Amino acid sequence: MNIDKNILERCIKNERKAQYLLYKQCFGILMGVCLRYERNKDDAEAVLNEAFLKILKNLDKYNEKVPFEAWIKRITINTVIDQYRKKAKRKVDYVDTLENTQSEGTVDFNEAEKRFDAEYLEKMIQKLPPVSQKVFNLYVIDGYNHKEIGELLNISDGTSKWHLSFARKTLKEMLAEAMKTEPHTNYER
Repeated sequence: MNIDKNILERCIKNERKAQYLLYKQCFGILMGVCLRYERNKDDAEAVLNEAFLKILKNLDKYNEKVPFEAWIKRITINTVIDQYRKKAKRKVDYVDTLENTQSEGTVDFNEAEKRFDAEYLEKMIQKLPPVSQKVFNLYVIDGYNHKEIGELLNISDGTSKWHLSFARKTLKEMLAEAMKTEPHTNYER
């Protein structure tokens, strides 16, 4: 992602047109991050807008040695985690189970890769319980380690590992079930 320094300088000076231009350039990348963590588009857009405000407020602190895309993704992920913490304070959810995850079976991941597109797999990830989904995304997609995840979500390293294991097992079972119920369907669009 190449962002013109002039746009960043104008954004720091609170020029609305430059901020809008930056928003348009960053929208796709940031929305992709938000949709990995939020279950619906409206919530993802709300988090994206909050993250973008933080990006604008901290633009003067941006270090050009760090890739701009990595910097804005980090702010967005932190905003998602902040939102999660706010929700967790209001509602403590001790039950972290899925219905119908008792099916056993093996999955041919090469066959699954051929048959299911990324959008279908993302929908499966979104069916995971909220904490397991966040841990899975942070670890597998965003590259955080269990210690960092534990600090972000206020859980222990062991709990983070458990959620990752649970998410992987559940996704494996979902894939096995999908491959059994619709064996000849190709989900690629």
